[in-house]
Amino acid sequence: MHWLVGLMSFAIVGLIATGFYLEFRPALAPRLRNLFKPALAVQMTVFVGAMFGILALGIGDAMAQPAAVEQVVTEVSVGLGLAIIGVGIPTALSTIGAGIAVGPIGSAALAAITEKPEMLGRSLIYIGLAEGIAIYGLVVSILLLNRI
Repeated sequence: MHWLVGLMSFAIVGLIATGFYLEFRPALAPRLRNLFKPALAVQMTVFVGAMFGILALGIGDAMAQPAAVEQVVTEVSVGLGLAIIGVGIPTALSTIGAGIAVGPIGSAALAAITEKPEMLGRSLIYIGLAEGIAIYGLVVSILLLNRI
């Protein structure tokens, strides 16, 4: 697996080195510049070639499963599944409520700010109070999740 990280590092270093080479020494690479006019094409060719090398050589290591790991399987009952769904309901409903509240408050705040710029602080407080509804729902969900 270390060789895979090394090959990825080589791809990134090759990308950077090709960019510097073509940027600072364009006269030393006439064939390369004639073949690939923009430096981005050369950089992308080196990078894509290295990524295909990683894909061809490293797919076995990336997809390998460790042999000595025991998997603990816990079954989820219907009651536990319904409890987890019930934990998510307060967050969902409070987020919907906060979205419904922030819409009119935000548009009214923008209208008030355009007329009186000194109302910015008060309007931000009202918008923050409306967004706090979602945070209350998240706190309730966290408290319920700790009870399961």
